[in-house]
Amino acid sequence: MATYRKLLTLFLIGVTAFSLAAQVESGGAVRKRGASDRKGVSKVSKAPSERMQKFYESKSPHDADLSYMREIYRSLDLRKEKNAALYYPEETVGDSRNLLRILLGAVVNDGVPAYEFLDGKEIFTDEYRIKVGEMLDRFGIYYTKGKNSTERNPKIVIDEADYPTTQVLTYYILEKWEYDRRSNRMKTRVEAVCPVITRTGDYGGETKYPMFWVKYDALRPYLSQQFIFVDDDNNMPRYSIDDYFNMGMYDGEIYKTKNLRNLSMAQMFPDEDTRKAAQDSIDNRLRSYGKGIWVPTREEYLEQLEREREAEEAIASGDSIPGRTVVTDKKLSRKSGARTKKKSVSRKRGRRASVAKAKVGADQVNPEAAKSVKRRKK
Repeated sequence: MATYRKLLTLFLIGVTAFSLAAQVESGGAVRKRGASDRKGVSKVSKAPSERMQKFYESKSPHDADLSYMREIYRSLDLRKEKNAALYYPEETVGDSRNLLRILLGAVVNDGVPAYEFLDGKEIFTDEYRIKVGEMLDRFGIYYTKGKNSTERNPKIVIDEADYPTTQVLTYYILEKWEYDRRSNRMKTRVEAVCPVITRTGDYGGETKYPMFWVKYDALRPYLSQQFIFVDDDNNMPRYSIDDYFNMGMYDGEIYKTKNLRNLSMAQMFPDEDTRKAAQDSIDNRLRSYGKGIWVPTREEYLEQLEREREAEEAIASGDSIPGRTVVTDKKLSRKSGARTKKKSVSRKRGRRASVAKAKVGADQVNPEAAKSVKRRKK
């Protein structure tokens, strides 16, 4: 009997040790060892679910609700400080990836549709959808075909070292500025993103090669999962790349606006200074468009008239340069000081007059007393 108990105890100890060996501890929790743990391969993140894609889809406003719409093409130079968050890190560091790796990975691995770059005549339909293999061959990006790859379902694999991160130094974005008459607000949204390869020729000089357009709504599920820090003072990644675009944190130069002749800004304004002035004019007009439509309330209108009247008085008194409509605090303080001085002068005059009246009254009441005092002094 004792021998049987000893054998049973040894059997139970062996079963317990085997079950513990078949488990691994991760993050303070116990889970069963899976196939990826046995092979030592990290788990690859899957494409966003259909529910997540629908969540990030933004519906375009109806034409009946719009009173104004304009399409703007901007160029984002990643060598500028505000745009550097889209370039770094150059290589994947932990879970951090730059915009090119996210964008190209979504197109190649997850089948996110990409469309031909038509230079101002973008059409996002299946007719103009690019084939991934042909696009990679055109730009000289090395890749291999995975197992079970077919013409209808090509499985393309790009190694980490073959991503052209150092060559993509510019992005083109297509903005839409829309004035919604229901909310009386100008709304801005990014419609599409295009990576641009920059290569240096044999005799110097840079040449840009736009790769393809990807609709921004299709990228949002990917961009919302990648967090970045936007300045060197605070290294806390507080914003996602989706926030970065929606909040307009980028610094982009207008290189084209949609027009009937399909001309770029460089073609319309060959002179650099004239082109810069035209770009600033378009930006200012877009940002101040709603102010010209908005009807002020009675209080706002009266306040505006008061400011204009004060400005005219300041110009008339010589306190401001003619042509300016801004009255500084110093000028207001001068006015208030002048008023206080006048009041103080009037008060002093009042006191002197009252003292003089008191003296005259005293002489009139007892003139002999005044004479006697004068005699004593002699």
